Amino acid sequence: MIRPLFFLAWSVALASAQAQERKNYFDDPFAQVTSAIAPCPVPLGPGVTQAELPALAHIRAQHGTSCHLSGRCRLANSYLYDKEIIPRVVQYVRLDGRFNDTSVWVLGERRMVTLMGCVRTNEQALALEKSVALVDDVMVVINQLMVVGSGERPRYPVAE
Repeated sequence: MIRPLFFLAWSVALASAQAQERKNYFDDPFAQVTSAIAPCPVPLGPGVTQAELPALAHIRAQHGTSCHLSGRCRLANSYLYDKEIIPRVVQYVRLDGRFNDTSVWVLGERRMVTLMGCVRTNEQALALEKSVALVDDVMVVINQLMVVGSGERPRYPVAE
């Protein structure tokens, strides 16, 4: 009798863990651009649980198509731009040269590019934000960069 109860409890625990597992179900592009600051906290990256999926799918459908319906997007859904934008952002930042001494990750969602990671100065963070805003099809840049050695805590969820 103990053995069946053990397997039942194990099955419930496994199902619960799988239900809470975070995955990038929407395939949002996320990339590390630079890696010169070793102690920089690594961002968690995009991910949702299976339980969050239905509500987020509805919200994403609304947000994605409203861009097209309002005339601000030529494509039918603003999320369709992200897989093209993020590789161009990565290329642009790496070729620029001013940011080689940083550790930066980028996330694309709805033509919005989120910058996460560590820079050397506030001026460098602002310069990076302005540079990324110049990339074609980028609508907004969300700057969550932190200055290394400043005592700041990350403004983004950190991977464990």
